[in-house]
Amino acid sequence: METPGSYVPRLIDDVLAARMRAFGAVVIEGPKWCGKTWTATRFANSAAWIADPTSDYAIRRMAVADPFSLLETEKPVLLDEWQDAPGLWDAVRMAVDKAPGAGQYLLTGSATPREGVTSHSGTGRIARVQMWPMSSVESGVSSGAVSLRRLMAAEPPKAAMGTLSETGLIEAILRGGWPGSIGSALDDALALPRAYLEAVAHVDASRIDSARRDPVRLTALLGSLARNTATVVTNTTLVRDMATAADTGVSTKTATDYLDVLRRLHVLHEIPAWSPALRSPVRLRHSPKRMLVDPSLAAAGVYASPQTLAADRKTLGLLFENLCLRDLSVYASAIDAAVWHYRDEAGLEADAIVQSQDGRWIAVEIKLGPAQEDAAAASLVALSRKMASGGERLPAALVVVVGPGGFAHQREDGVIVVPIEMLGP
Repeated sequence: METPGSYVPRLIDDVLAARMRAFGAVVIEGPKWCGKTWTATRFANSAAWIADPTSDYAIRRMAVADPFSLLETEKPVLLDEWQDAPGLWDAVRMAVDKAPGAGQYLLTGSATPREGVTSHSGTGRIARVQMWPMSSVESGVSSGAVSLRRLMAAEPPKAAMGTLSETGLIEAILRGGWPGSIGSALDDALALPRAYLEAVAHVDASRIDSARRDPVRLTALLGSLARNTATVVTNTTLVRDMATAADTGVSTKTATDYLDVLRRLHVLHEIPAWSPALRSPVRLRHSPKRMLVDPSLAAAGVYASPQTLAADRKTLGLLFENLCLRDLSVYASAIDAAVWHYRDEAGLEADAIVQSQDGRWIAVEIKLGPAQEDAAAASLVALSRKMASGGERLPAALVVVVGPGGFAHQREDGVIVVPIEMLGP
């Protein structure tokens, strides 16, 4: 199949190729408009477009009536928006069982069905790959000169001055990582995340399982998540904000359901708490850090503009952390690592912990301005000492990611400073 000529290479391309070599089928999951279909077409020789409205959704009706009929074309077969016909999952799993072989099917989905909709998990047959909106490297905001892989190998970067302006950072946050916004005017790009949140609240959240959900409450929940993005915000806070906006009581059960829907739509991402070891003596707090999947959505949720962000550094700092955590998540997935956060009962914390499969890890603090560098470095050094005193594995690196005005270097205390415009996989 042909990929659109404007396709921008994605970091997930290599990950997807590796999974296609190892599994009979691969499902690409991620939010709408992040580029799943464009990426999948690079690996497919045929496709079934389940959401195609042609002939009264004839392909979807065929997928429901006889899912195996869509698997008989030239492989690899792309099944786009497979969740609209969940029976395709079990059909693919059975097809791989009957005719083993790698790289036969690709499934893309912008919503995850509820547990139990499919009869089998697909373990061993279907690999899951998470796709995000574009990172700063993919969208051209970052040069990628400082490699996360090399930081994990304890290799400090060469000293280099950053050139990103605060205006440039604000534009990167507001524009976000949506492929459809590449090359468009900023005013036009701002319309996309606003329309995205409106569609989630008024259409997608109810369409996902045909259960009606109040768009006023959903809009309030999205706004609360946006105001508290990249923080350990509690359900109590979210329920209170939903109730205030809806001018009525909101139960915890309702809030839990709405949060689950946003997870299944891949709009809400939760970064789990990290523990240094299974039997660590360190007393931890285990609440996840919640963030919207792209900083542009958080910006839209608080009605941010270039002017308001330039005047409100606290909000800009939260949105900057959202951007950095998105980028770290994309880069970590490209090197087979995972992103966590750390917070213990003594108040010591790290904005992100990036850990590889072999147990190596780095601790990251995210600070908008270089003036906050010293405090961030001191916190990271304290964390490293705490791990040493507890007999835990020491970090491969301690990293402060900064915004405009910073420069890449290793401090005398060993902490590495990296401007976001230089960070890459």
